[in-house]
Amino acid sequence: MARITVLGAGSWGTALALQLARNRHDITLWAHRREHAAALMAARENRRYLPGIPLPDNLAISGDLAAAVQDAALVLAVVPSRAFAGLLVDLKPHLRDTPLMWAIKGFEAGSGRLLSDVFHETIGSGHPHAILAGPSFAKEVAAGQPTAVTIAAADNTLAAHIAHYYHGSNFLCYTSNDLIGVQIGGAVKNVIAIATGIADGLGCGANARAALITRGLREITRLATALGAQQETLMGLAGMGDLVLTCTDDQSRNRRFGLALGHGRSAAAAKAAIGQTVEGEGATHDTYTLAQAHGIRMPITTHLHHMLAGETGLQDTIASLLARDIKQERH
Repeated sequence: MARITVLGAGSWGTALALQLARNRHDITLWAHRREHAAALMAARENRRYLPGIPLPDNLAISGDLAAAVQDAALVLAVVPSRAFAGLLVDLKPHLRDTPLMWAIKGFEAGSGRLLSDVFHETIGSGHPHAILAGPSFAKEVAAGQPTAVTIAAADNTLAAHIAHYYHGSNFLCYTSNDLIGVQIGGAVKNVIAIATGIADGLGCGANARAALITRGLREITRLATALGAQQETLMGLAGMGDLVLTCTDDQSRNRRFGLALGHGRSAAAAKAAIGQTVEGEGATHDTYTLAQAHGIRMPITTHLHHMLAGETGLQDTIASLLARDIKQERH
């Protein structure tokens, strides 16, 4: 049994805290806003993000960052990607040598940098760190439904050690040392999910959905391997697994965002209806920036970037995607 701190009390942070608590660890769930922490303590459930699921007695709530991470054996960050850099700055004076893990699927907002690069710059590449990725909806994890994820760390021993904290109670953990692959897979699948949602919203059909998923996986793999990832990673849970889940189930905020756009709603109205961060919107622009910087051809990402930037219309975007030249499938 270990003392573990989860930073971020949204749906995903709460779900992972519940999973760790099921494994009988002593958990502290930190909420960025003190009023949210107070609401969690009063209700003993996350009524905003995971209503109806009680918080067990071994899950404590905190609104104090320094107190939350004190004496923790592991710190898990589960915040929007845009908040990661700021969290690291606030966390650094209190982290000491405690391993830090994050379960965040996105890039640094605006720069397109991998979150591992942000971590190395802020905390240091020698500090023990890991990433949790893979096909996993918060509501299903919180309910204890079967889930399989990947725990990635440069040190295989560290990855296996951390996996033991989570593994069990219908939660299966596989390990990897490919931090680049799991990050690219986790971030860019949200881009493809928006495109797939748009096509479904327009009524393009199941054939178009399958084509977008398949060609989307090709784009993800092309970018990831150019940045040094292992191709096998993108065929696994953090690549194909997460992509298929996010593109085909309406629990995905990114898919629902795309569906709303396909139905003719504005991006602002779609996000307001969803009520939580849609990571894929920013990830689309960050992925496009990365692809341009490295000379990687990513047509789905490129067309979606131009559409979300207001440079092209919805119908023109779909027409352009369907008017691709004949080429060999492996390219």
